[in-house]
Amino acid sequence: MATLLASLAAFALAAAPAGSAASGAAPDRAKIPDKYKWKLTDLFPSDAAWAAAKEALAKDLPGFARHQGHLGDSPKALADALDDMAALQLRLERIFVYASARTDEDTRQPGPRAMRAEAERLAVQLDAATSWVRPGILALPAERIRGAIAAEPRLGAWDFYLEDVIRWKPHTLSAPEERIVAMTGDLSGAGRSVDTVLMNADLPYPTVTLSTGEKVRLDQAGYQRARTAPRRADREKVFQAFFGALKGYERTVGTALYAQVKAHLFEKDVHRFGSSLESALFTDEIPVEVYRRLVADVNANLPTLHRYLALRKHMLGLKQLGYEDLYTPLVKEVDRRYTMDQAIAMTLAAVAPLGAPYQAQLAKGFETGWTDFLPAQGKQAGAYSTGVYGVHPYQLLNFNGQWDDVSTLAHEAGHSMHTVLSYEHQPYSKSAYATFVAEVASTLNENLLFRKALADAKTDPERLALLGQHLETLRTTLFRQTMFAEFELAYHEAAERGEALTGEKLSEMYLAIVRRYYGHDQGVCNVAALYGDEWSYILHFFNYRFYVYQYATSLVASTSLAKAIREDEAHGRTDARDRYLALLESGGSAYPVDLLRKAGVDMTTSAPFAAAMEEMNGTMDEIEAILARQQGGRAAPARERKR
Repeated sequence: MATLLASLAAFALAAAPAGSAASGAAPDRAKIPDKYKWKLTDLFPSDAAWAAAKEALAKDLPGFARHQGHLGDSPKALADALDDMAALQLRLERIFVYASARTDEDTRQPGPRAMRAEAERLAVQLDAATSWVRPGILALPAERIRGAIAAEPRLGAWDFYLEDVIRWKPHTLSAPEERIVAMTGDLSGAGRSVDTVLMNADLPYPTVTLSTGEKVRLDQAGYQRARTAPRRADREKVFQAFFGALKGYERTVGTALYAQVKAHLFEKDVHRFGSSLESALFTDEIPVEVYRRLVADVNANLPTLHRYLALRKHMLGLKQLGYEDLYTPLVKEVDRRYTMDQAIAMTLAAVAPLGAPYQAQLAKGFETGWTDFLPAQGKQAGAYSTGVYGVHPYQLLNFNGQWDDVSTLAHEAGHSMHTVLSYEHQPYSKSAYATFVAEVASTLNENLLFRKALADAKTDPERLALLGQHLETLRTTLFRQTMFAEFELAYHEAAERGEALTGEKLSEMYLAIVRRYYGHDQGVCNVAALYGDEWSYILHFFNYRFYVYQYATSLVASTSLAKAIREDEAHGRTDARDRYLALLESGGSAYPVDLLRKAGVDMTTSAPFAAAMEEMNGTMDEIEAILARQQGGRAAPARERKR
């Protein structure tokens, strides 16, 4: 079962890595205005205060043992133990989030890295100190537990937790055994730690000079920006240099990932699951068939992806589309750049359909230290949102001024508002929502941003740019993330068969999958062999376990919800919006599939995915209509390829 350390590691809800500085190297953090930095003093006034809190928690942990053996004494005794456990966990949350945020501000600094390591060790110690609770509860008859819930009002906050513990009974060990398992938590993140330091601090990323004369250091954030270069020669140079750098560390990164997989195999075996996939999905009661059906549905709809790739080739005027051509804007005439303040204003305007209170609360958050907006030297790449119950959310961004960065801001704002509404309406014991539903909140905000911008567009080039970006969202979320999910499943199943995972083997496996998705053998998109190393910089493989598929399922769900909200708004109704906000307010009070069904989307059926494919094809229809109008009524070649 998931340890508290694993839960904290997954608490940062990640988006795709964001960009670097707008011109070459990122600035020193000290030069960034304070209004663009998060406010960690809301957690602790100083590192010294953090250290004191850490030591105090470590000192208090042994005292929790006073509850052991007494859970069945009375309903009050059970409530006392659970409330004390929650208090310890909340203290750890503050300590862990602060240390993680300080580390992410500059991953080169040894002091914050040591703080995070100390927080991780403390999490392992708390896991060990409380590891007997679930076995202790399971030692009681189920009806006795339910009777205690009815008799003790404080246990009302724990009813979902207690029912979930009962569900876990076949996969729960004895108290001494669970303590031993919890103590292994300090080892389970070794591969992740190695990869984090290598990718963010030690790997010698190359610097390339673009045709414009601009020099770009191709770290992960720099690559994310430079791969959008308008000139194909620049894109090829960027891809060759970046993936060439990754290739040089293929064996090291492969060893790190294999270490993470071994930890997953241990979790599967020790808690008696049939597979690593089942082990990962069981926590949120997601049927394994949901994951496998997504992979099957996406593979069945690869012709839709190939239609888009043909359209992209046509719009870029290329004779042959290459993997290097997937990120450059489709409409070269529209160079959309945004300041940080413009992006904030756009995001706030986009979420208007969710109501004035939602807007106002998000605006206040942007002004009061929720977010670390801008890239800086040594800063953790990418974007995420996390939070501490009773405080507020924390967002990390690397805003670069592109449309994708505005979309990332809206994405993380969705996570943060989910956190706020859950905290306001749920007790701590029910405040942590599942990732499966978390990504609905983020991608719904992205959808609202796109629709608002599309409605405001005044020209066909603007509309083409936005529609093209929307297609890219669908490609990267529905197809690319599912491609990652299929790869993740493949290497876990290989390890379960007893096959060793080397960097070379992982690259071979990945290349075969990416070439199939992008139609390499059919001439749809050429994928060079070097790009088989792309897996090695996807942080989700190291930081999470079977996470990425939820980007696809969530986009499917949020597309449906956003459409219902817009349709209601057009008719002066708020039913769909109210159901959606109730979903956010529900936090972790029920399983995610049930919460989504109540909000109006049944993820146990294939209907939502089919609707997403309709939207993707409809978007291409609209683009092709604009192109035909511009070309005097001639249809685009992409339409011919579709037939």
